[in-house]
Amino acid sequence: MGALKWLIFLVFLNTYSQAAAQSDIKVSVFSATSKTVILRWTSYSGAVTYKISAAPLSSPRSPVSFVMFGPNTMMGSISALSQDVEYIFTVEALDGTQTVLSFASTQTLTAPDIMDPIKTVKPKDSRTFMVEFNPKTGATSYIIRVENTNGFFREDTVSSSPAEIGNLDPYTEYRLSIMAVNNAGRSQPSSPVAAKTVLPPPQISTSSPSNDSIIVTWPPVAHAVQYTVSIYKFDSNTKEKYNTTNTNLTFPGLDAGYLYAIQSSAWDPEGRDGEGSLYVNQTTRPPTPSSVSVSVVMSGTLAKLSVSWKLNKELHGAVEYHVTSDQNLNCNSTSNSCILSPVGCGEIHTIHTTASNKAGPSQPSSPVLFITFPCAPESLTLEESPKGNCTLTWNNVPYAERYEAFVKIGDGTEATCNSTSNNCTYQCQCGYTYLMSVLAYNQAGSSPEPKVLNYTTVPCCPDSVSVSAVSTDTLVITWKASQGAELYETRAADTSKVTLCNDTAPVCALSGLSCDSSYTVVVTPCNEISGCNQACKSHTRDTAPCTPTKPILNLKTSSIIGVSWTANNRAANYTVGADGEHARRTCTTSGNSCNITDLPCGSSFEISVTATSSAGQSLPSYSTSLETEPCCPVNLTAVQVTQAMSNVSWSHAKGAKSFITSLTSPRGKALCHTQDTHCLIGCVTCSMNYTVTIEAFSMSGRLSSCTYQGFSSSPCCPSGIKLYMLGSNSLGVYWRSTASSLSTIAEMAGISSNYTCTASPGKNSCVVKNIQCGGVYHVEVAPLTPEGSKVLFCPIRLYSVTCSGSNISSEEKEVLSSTR
Repeated sequence: MGALKWLIFLVFLNTYSQAAAQSDIKVSVFSATSKTVILRWTSYSGAVTYKISAAPLSSPRSPVSFVMFGPNTMMGSISALSQDVEYIFTVEALDGTQTVLSFASTQTLTAPDIMDPIKTVKPKDSRTFMVEFNPKTGATSYIIRVENTNGFFREDTVSSSPAEIGNLDPYTEYRLSIMAVNNAGRSQPSSPVAAKTVLPPPQISTSSPSNDSIIVTWPPVAHAVQYTVSIYKFDSNTKEKYNTTNTNLTFPGLDAGYLYAIQSSAWDPEGRDGEGSLYVNQTTRPPTPSSVSVSVVMSGTLAKLSVSWKLNKELHGAVEYHVTSDQNLNCNSTSNSCILSPVGCGEIHTIHTTASNKAGPSQPSSPVLFITFPCAPESLTLEESPKGNCTLTWNNVPYAERYEAFVKIGDGTEATCNSTSNNCTYQCQCGYTYLMSVLAYNQAGSSPEPKVLNYTTVPCCPDSVSVSAVSTDTLVITWKASQGAELYETRAADTSKVTLCNDTAPVCALSGLSCDSSYTVVVTPCNEISGCNQACKSHTRDTAPCTPTKPILNLKTSSIIGVSWTANNRAANYTVGADGEHARRTCTTSGNSCNITDLPCGSSFEISVTATSSAGQSLPSYSTSLETEPCCPVNLTAVQVTQAMSNVSWSHAKGAKSFITSLTSPRGKALCHTQDTHCLIGCVTCSMNYTVTIEAFSMSGRLSSCTYQGFSSSPCCPSGIKLYMLGSNSLGVYWRSTASSLSTIAEMAGISSNYTCTASPGKNSCVVKNIQCGGVYHVEVAPLTPEGSKVLFCPIRLYSVTCSGSNISSEEKEVLSSTR
């Protein structure tokens, strides 16, 4: 017994060592049903048995089933489970003592339980079932198994009820069962249900043999005992069904040109209506065109027949109309009219019109007999009577019912004459072109464009003839255009020559004529067909005077000029014109000289002579230039700059280009020559009266001498100035006597104080009191003008005033010769 225990211990120890050295057992789910799960696991060395236990995932410690397998089994099933429950499965490897050597777990959901049989199976069409079933709780999808007696087997996965099972054979019996599917697998199939597909649809074809019927035909359908054919008219609520055992059917009494939809189905022996065919659209043939009318239309000179008919706007689809004429003309149209082209005059046409659509053509319309327009009359002739009447004749035309003659006159007016015979009379007038034509008419219209007879009368004489002279050698003649004239010949003749002008315009200029002559002017109208009218009256007109020649100028005064010339006109007045930049002067005379007065100074003129008579005005003579004397300056100013120099300025002088300015006194003359309006004149003597004169010269050297009021130079400055000491800090200022009638002022300017004293007229000294000694002073002695101002040109000297005891003394230190 003890030996046995040690043996068992050794075996256990050996087994434990082997288990410690190998991997743990592994398990996986092979498949699952609603009550059974098949597991697969790996072998474990030393295992004697394998135990599989199942516990709900919600209670993993409470197994509900277990099963044992031998050591050589690696796959096994465990049953007695519930449907659609999540389980945890544990596989344990046990030794001989039922000790667990290794274990592994996995979990899965059991499949749903078997479903109820399919509730209903209905044919949707000949190759499709609509299947309804009760859903299964927990199922994620469903598998419908389809079988037939011919060995057909198929499983379709569907998601919900009802479900569509397609791609079946028509009129075939099937067995259908259903299985629920979840993540674990599928349930067992339900009890099968039998169902049979219906007959396939007949393959119908349609046609329309007339505009009120449709024929439907189809091949026979196997097992069919009867057919149902339905017809539906578009845009209406009417639908009719017809049953037949034949394989064709005719629908009569339909509307022409309308669209119908047709469907058919076959009935099986079980009395079931099979799958309906697709609707086939069929249009009946269009109705026969009605109200056919024919008229002539023109396209330029090409004549055509316009055939029109009443259009039914309710017809379906495209309808084409075909028009034929027994004159081998035809045309097609999709509207209510059609053009037969070309057609000629005097033709007879028999016209039929047929409508066609996809179904075929309609019956042709009743024939329309149409006679085209008559041909144009020919052999037009014109007879003109002396009284001015014209008679137009022509040949008669077949099929013409009446005639209309057209007379178009060149002024745009038109006359017509309706006649049933072959002539027409109207009045002819001079100066007109007559275009005459004749049209023949019947019910179809007028004849083609006829030949035109052209007849032109002699042109009329022009009215409102006007002759005017535009220069001494040119006459301009104008007139109103005369009727029928294409060209005008204008003739002007005097005693010596004839001048001609030919032009198409109602105006002519005859140039190169003699001045101051009388001309006879005639305007003759002409045209190429009838020639010239030589009976027009003449007109007389004088040309303008001849131009005066050799004008001579005679300057009488500065503002008067005498003009004379050579005149050779029969009777004329003469005007002399002097044209300046800003002025014009004239004089008029019937002789050969006159004077122009009131000529302004400083101006340039162009002088010419013009002759005038009732015939017009001559060209001016060649002009002669005249320049008047320049104007004197209006204002003049003389200003003394120094004791011996003065500046003279003056205002602008019109016409003056240079000046000579003079200052004249008993002692002599000082002058300057300049082109400016000012001048600086030297050598002027002080205390002297001067006369001011300006000589203004024009560009051509014309001179104006201008004298102005006198000018007085400034008083002379004192000379020999001396300073003497006087008592009581006074200083005496002395100078040479100037015998002037003006007062004299002495000014002493020092660094810190200034002193002045004034001497009466005729005196030559004055006293400066209370002067401060020991200073240096600038001393100026100058006469005073009558207005009391000091002459500014006197010299300034510098003196030093020294102190000697209580007295002052002075010493002249420097004489300043410069002026202030």
